[in-house]
Amino acid sequence: MTGLPGGLSMLWESVEPTSALSDRFGFPDAADAERWVAETLAARWSVEVTRSRRLVVSDQNVIAWVESDHGPLVVKWSRDASRFDRLAATTGLLHRLDAHGVPVAVPLPGVDGEDRAVVAAPGGPLSVTVLPELTGDWLDVGDEQAVHAAGAVLARVHAALGGESVPPVLAAEPSVPVRTRVEEWLAGPGAGERWAAGAGRLVAALAAVPDLDEVPQLVHGDFRAANVLTVGSSVVGVLDLDDADVRPRVLDLAVAGVLLGTRFHDWAPTSRPVRRVFRAGYESVRPLGTTESAWLDVLDLWVGLRMVPDGDDPAGWAVALSA
Repeated sequence: MTGLPGGLSMLWESVEPTSALSDRFGFPDAADAERWVAETLAARWSVEVTRSRRLVVSDQNVIAWVESDHGPLVVKWSRDASRFDRLAATTGLLHRLDAHGVPVAVPLPGVDGEDRAVVAAPGGPLSVTVLPELTGDWLDVGDEQAVHAAGAVLARVHAALGGESVPPVLAAEPSVPVRTRVEEWLAGPGAGERWAAGAGRLVAALAAVPDLDEVPQLVHGDFRAANVLTVGSSVVGVLDLDDADVRPRVLDLAVAGVLLGTRFHDWAPTSRPVRRVFRAGYESVRPLGTTESAWLDVLDLWVGLRMVPDGDDPAGWAVALSA
């Protein structure tokens, strides 16, 4: 994977990485964290680590890239105990996607046969999973063929997850009707005042669209360039199911389309032409019905409005919405 430095770094936050590693996870430095990774993989996965290449801190999580007697591996851990059960469930979804031919990294089972283990660490327990490393480049939204392929893969993800039962921990999360979500946002503080023109268009579009009768299902939740790997114009990896949840497929499609080009420090809107290619790729596998198509236009606008920042708008979200 190109673009990430070797050694210790932050994925997207502008803070000093050694301090973040120490304050959040109890490791005084990268070398101590690397020793812990090697010991954990030996004890819980029977894996011998031969070299650590990279440690990346992301909020309450760390991702480590290592070389091992099982080949190149990616070790992911989280300190957020409130999400441990959820992470176990979303990690298990990788097996479902793999069974349906979606390119994902299937977790390496631990010595107990489980995909994740809760392991003691200096800063408290961590939920850990070990994955084979997928090699490729992050999706380039300037490559129309790759964008079309990514749309088709998202449709395959929806098909794979839609045919399966929902893990109880994910089913327990309430699925709010999409119309209610948009109406509540419009009624929230400042939505109509800050972006009067866009909010007015959204109100009119929402009033004109029929109710969405689609049954919500499991979806990826964070399908965008940072989580899609390509080789040439082919998609070779779909990453990070941590935000998988239950929602209408068309909402997942809208979020993916608007945020498709975003990466860690780069949060710019996706242009209309790119979104059209992405949608065409999606519909090459799963065509949208008339109602879904109308809702996609509404949700594209809603997702875009939610991304317009207070104050300065260097990425040009407001301009993109008016284009």
